[in-house]
Amino acid sequence: MKGRTNLAGLGFGLFRHLVLGAGAILMLAPFILMVSISLKTQGEIYAPHFHLLPDGWNGLSNYAAAFTKQPLGRYLLNGLFVGACIFVAQVALALPCAYALAKLRWHGRETTFVLVLAGLLVPPQVTAIPIYVMLWKFGILDSYLALILPSSISVFGIFLMRQFFRTVPDDLLDAARLDGLSEFAIVWRIMLPTAIPALVSFGILSLVWHWNDFFWPLIVIQSEQLAPPPLGILFFANAEAGTNYGYLMAAAVVVNAPLAAAFLFAQRWFIDSMTMTAVK
Repeated sequence: MKGRTNLAGLGFGLFRHLVLGAGAILMLAPFILMVSISLKTQGEIYAPHFHLLPDGWNGLSNYAAAFTKQPLGRYLLNGLFVGACIFVAQVALALPCAYALAKLRWHGRETTFVLVLAGLLVPPQVTAIPIYVMLWKFGILDSYLALILPSSISVFGIFLMRQFFRTVPDDLLDAARLDGLSEFAIVWRIMLPTAIPALVSFGILSLVWHWNDFFWPLIVIQSEQLAPPPLGILFFANAEAGTNYGYLMAAAVVVNAPLAAAFLFAQRWFIDSMTMTAVK
């Protein structure tokens, strides 16, 4: 009986690894194809037979063209600047709100938290037109502010920080109050250093979301020099002369590389914070 149990467990483990391996291949296949095309010549890309490894390596030329055909470096800097500003604004607003929802006692707290959860269900496309009209009224369309302001409040950030703050012992906060710290001082001097793992994971998610955002920049940005990376990639397409997919895919690789590097660098904090916030 024990041998049958071990055999069943081994079979289930093998099946689980096969499913995970197939899922990993399915998820990585587009990225592998993207890198493969970025290394090929234009003629080989349109060849009738596909080979994963290029016959004639043209990677250096494609990646050089990705930076010379369009100002790809400017697009990357735009994405970094906009993402950093959005993250700073989100943290500045999310931490006090999350602290109030997690640690303070006040009338209507639970109702407010329900509204926060309801806000997670609203897709950004629903509020796009009212926000666009508001930005037009203020005359700040086609600017960095048009990219930053609508995302400066993150409902998900408030929810994530609130879940993390619930794991912080109340005795630590009571000791801080006995030392004379105000509630705002507790947020920035006690809760902020404690929440670094959660902030790292939220920063990764925020950066990925706004770095890859194409819908909103397409609506509010008309100037090419203000374009973030996804919108900048659109300028590589040439309907008249034909699109060179070699340097188009090279630009896509360059745009996606920082996200992969950031996630791999912060993987340990990301997993730890997700585990800790799920406890509560």
